[in-house]
Amino acid sequence: MDNTLKTGGLAVGTFLALLAAGFAQDSLFRAHMGIAFLCLAIGTILMLRRVDFSASATKKEESKSGYMDEVVRYGVIATTFWGIVGFLVGVVAALQLAFPDLNIEPWLNFGRLRPLHTSAVIFAFGGNALIATSFYVVQRTNRVRLFGGDLAWFVFWGYQLFIIMAATGYLLGITQSREYAEPEWYVDLFLTIVWVAYLIVFLGTLITRKEPHIYVANWFYLSFIVTIAMLHVVNNLAVPVSFLGVKSYSLFSGVQDALTQWWYGHNAVGFFLTAGFLGMMYYFVPKQANRPVYSYRLSIIHFWSLIFMYIWAGPHHLHYTALPDWAQTLGMVFSVMLWMPSWGGMINGLMTLSGAWDKVRTDPIIRMMVMAIAFYGMSTFEGPMMSIKTVNSLSHYTEWTIGHVHSGALGWNGLITFGALYYLVPKLWNRERLYSIRMINWHFWLATIAIVIYAAAFWVAGITQGLMWREYNSQGFLVYSFAESVAAMFPYYVLRILAGVLFLGGALLMAYNILMTIYGYQRDEAPLTGAAPAAVPAE
Repeated sequence: MDNTLKTGGLAVGTFLALLAAGFAQDSLFRAHMGIAFLCLAIGTILMLRRVDFSASATKKEESKSGYMDEVVRYGVIATTFWGIVGFLVGVVAALQLAFPDLNIEPWLNFGRLRPLHTSAVIFAFGGNALIATSFYVVQRTNRVRLFGGDLAWFVFWGYQLFIIMAATGYLLGITQSREYAEPEWYVDLFLTIVWVAYLIVFLGTLITRKEPHIYVANWFYLSFIVTIAMLHVVNNLAVPVSFLGVKSYSLFSGVQDALTQWWYGHNAVGFFLTAGFLGMMYYFVPKQANRPVYSYRLSIIHFWSLIFMYIWAGPHHLHYTALPDWAQTLGMVFSVMLWMPSWGGMINGLMTLSGAWDKVRTDPIIRMMVMAIAFYGMSTFEGPMMSIKTVNSLSHYTEWTIGHVHSGALGWNGLITFGALYYLVPKLWNRERLYSIRMINWHFWLATIAIVIYAAAFWVAGITQGLMWREYNSQGFLVYSFAESVAAMFPYYVLRILAGVLFLGGALLMAYNILMTIYGYQRDEAPLTGAAPAAVPAE
């Protein structure tokens, strides 16, 4: 990596941010550019000091392998860090719903922390996991170094700057004030540049490959990168009021804006949180199990049917609204059809363990991956079921939807990412094994119990809300006021806090385990209960 080039680029960015802050008339824009200047200045100093996370042994290993693994190591650390941040903010937001006095105005109220939490866990934690694992997988499966040289570093550091700008924008109230509270136009524009660079690195590596066959994980990664680029650009089409101000106006309004946002929103789930993480599943599950993918033909059916059907399913979020009925029905039909390819992928992932099911007892990483696939199957059944209009009339706007989202996000995305990180760390830092296998086992149980508590509590909470809202007396009046339905949620909100604390505790255990592994420590441990006994020579 050319540190001179990187330092020069950061210095130019620092100067531009300082210049924008100096000329800005908008106080919020000036504050945001000040944050950008601070981040870039710190980055410039770090580059001048040549700070990195690589030990000499890992650098020697990288030179032997020929792969660009240092950027992947940074990605693993960033994924772990942003995961803890996102989970912590989620716990704080859950506390605020149960105990409203904890809302701190104006910067730390629920309205600003909620989008900060969702963006941190999806785009910071999940996005870094996808970038890091895709860079690792595309090199190994194509037997070639990442394309573009230092362009991969621009992708990594550019993405971190985007995360910081988006996060601070949420706290300052600099958003488009739409359904997803997207960052303002200049942050979106910068992300577009970073994402195009990401596509160039990934696609260039595929084109220059030495392996004639393109492994299935790369199909899912590439579909995720291309589709997210399209979704991001269309959903964030906006006209800024001025080039030194934060305010902009979307090109869409009314029901067109709602449809555009849910086309974006559901396909962010479909391609960011599903297709990208399926790329993880198709590489790391076979590698950890030491078995080939169960069915190559099924993976082809899974891929093409999934990417065709998912793009049409967004309107199911707009049942019983001003959206035309035919569009609502279209979304519902494609959502129900999605059940089949989704379960095809689940079956392919689980059946990859054929002949290796004993590893579920002895290997907590495999156990974590299997549980992730199980939650993927459950969520992709529940989602189509909730898209059916009669079910949706009860579930929509209730906590059931929140429970569904978290069973998928924590159960599927969280656990498969944890499994991938546990697989990667010993290999990237050239360690014999992780610091503690027992800590992985504890992490598995903490995370699983947390997800079960969360999902079960919010299934009950959501159905309770739906039934309270539609309860009429003999005279045709509502039996319960909205305030009464909110008060009824208190015990479930407390259970969510408990679930969040457990999940965060598991992530902190993982972070400690990873840190100790990086430093080269190994904990002396007896084998896990149920592990196969050591072989004894025959008499």
